[in-house]
Order: sequence, then structure tokens, then C-alpha cells
Amino acid sequence: MKGYIHSFETFGTKDGPGIRFVLFTQGCPLRCLYCHNPDTWKTNESKYTLTPEEVFLEIDKVRIFTKGGITVSGGEPLLQAEFILELFRICKGNGIHTAIDTSGIYLNDKVKKVLDYTDLVLLDIKHTNPIKYKELTSAPLEPTFKFMEYLASIDKPVWLRYVLVPGYTDDENDLIEWAKYASQFKNIERVDILPFHQMAINKWEQLGIDYKLSKIQPPTQELIEKASSIFKSYGLNI
Repeated sequence: MKGYIHSFETFGTKDGPGIRFVLFTQGCPLRCLYCHNPDTWKTNESKYTLTPEEVFLEIDKVRIFTKGGITVSGGEPLLQAEFILELFRICKGNGIHTAIDTSGIYLNDKVKKVLDYTDLVLLDIKHTNPIKYKELTSAPLEPTFKFMEYLASIDKPVWLRYVLVPGYTDDENDLIEWAKYASQFKNIERVDILPFHQMAINKWEQLGIDYKLSKIQPPTQELIEKASSIFKSYGLNI
């Protein structure tokens, strides 16, 4: 078994607790307008094809530094659930903390098995309005809601992630509705507000993909604090 891999980072500090090994998988069904890694969309354009054992060897090389564990991101890692399952089995057998960064679009028996070996889920709920979610991602929202409900049913620890994009995800009523939705789940440990930025614009240009957000400015500190205040008012840990 081999996984389609885009890249890996050996000193990740923003993808779960502690310093982590971050594996970026190739392939994603979403087409987010603000995607940081549009070069991960197509599975057949992967830079590496590696077995779970080969990935573990890379983890083991830097294990003394990446004591936080491993986070698998993407792309959408659960597109390759069988590969992630085997990798996480090896990691758990070696006492390594496992996390997965996902959009929650997939939930099937294979994914549920992966979650059995997952210590933490970083879940991107990009909007709670189905129409606006579809506009942002080109995908339906309902699968992500079902994924979140399943995580709650098995009491799986979750860190929610919310990308704050001026003109798209910063409306006060939308922020309130998102906070209301998130606050009903007791297994959500924290929320990370991720300010939109333009660091991926060169990737979009190089790939020849129309980047609709080229003129959008990053959110102001005032806007970030406003969103944070709304989320906190619903008991969410920021």
C-alpha cells in the first residue's frame, strides 16, 4: 500500500499540541476559494508515493524533536483512509500522538476505523450557511455536519478551525450562528481563528487557476478580536 504525498514538515507548531511532524497528502474534492495548497488538489500530481512504513521512518528520524506527534493534513487526508489507517496503527504502536486535519467531507466505515486510531481531529467548519459554504468550497455542507455529529457521539477531542475571510466569513450574524452551532458540542476543546492571507497567490498563478480573492485584504486585528469575542461569548475556548 502506498499513499500519495505532497510534502511533509518536520517542525510544525500550528497543527495540534506541541512540535509535530506534519504530513500533507495529495488529493482533495473541495475547491476552497482561499486554499493554501491548490497544488494538492489532483491526486495524480503527487510528489511522492510512500508506504506507511516509509513515512514512519521519516517520522522516526526527527522523533526526538517532534515530540508532539504527527498531524496528517492535505489536501484531504481521509481521501486515502486505508493508507492513513495503517500509518496511524504504526504510530500508535510506537506511542506517537496522532491528529488529522480534515474538512469532514468523508464518513464511512474506513474513516471510522481511522478515527479509532486518531487522538485529535482538527476540523475545518468553514461556514454554517449551506449556500455560503458551497460558494466557498464547491462542496455541500451536510457531510461536515454529519462528521461533527459522529465525532461528538464517540467523544473524540476536536479543535475547530475557522478561516476569517473579509466579505465571506466575517458577517456578524454568520459568526453568531457558527458559534451557536459549535457551542452545542462538549467534545470541542478549542477554536482556532485563522486569519485569511495572500501567501498562496503565487501558487494559484503558477497553476493558471483563477484566484477570485486576489483583491481581498487580510482581516484587521479589530475584526479578529470581534470574531474571538463572539465565539468566547458562547463559551468556546479560543
